Amino acid sequence: MDDDRVIMARARIHLVPAVLALANPPWQRDVWLDPEVFEDLGYVLHTLFDDFCDAEHPERYLGIGLRSEEEVVLLRELDRALTVAEDQAPDDSDAEMLRVEGWAEVVAVAGRLAQVMVGNDLGELLALQEARGAAEA
Repeated sequence: MDDDRVIMARARIHLVPAVLALANPPWQRDVWLDPEVFEDLGYVLHTLFDDFCDAEHPERYLGIGLRSEEEVVLLRELDRALTVAEDQAPDDSDAEMLRVEGWAEVVAVAGRLAQVMVGNDLGELLALQEARGAAEA
């Protein structure tokens, strides 16, 4: 596996689950609101904005953690939706964020982004499998 694929895989191992968490309200209620569980909204946001990407400037991560321009556009949309929701939640708690009007848009955009990311990852896996099959033939 070449270095670029390793870098991409290492970032996506964190990015895809973070986006999936934002797209899944039952997960959010069951996990983020449980004080015994490590993951919360802050953890997810650090993954998307600090640790493995910069959702405010996602174009810099195209080819590093993001596979397509469509992912860049959707991550930028997700950033805007999160900003709106955060503005509606002055106490900034996870429970409050999940109740604000703007949270539905966060979930919707995250769902579209998750679908694109998973589809792109499956396409990459298929290409790797086909390349392996051709090399063995």
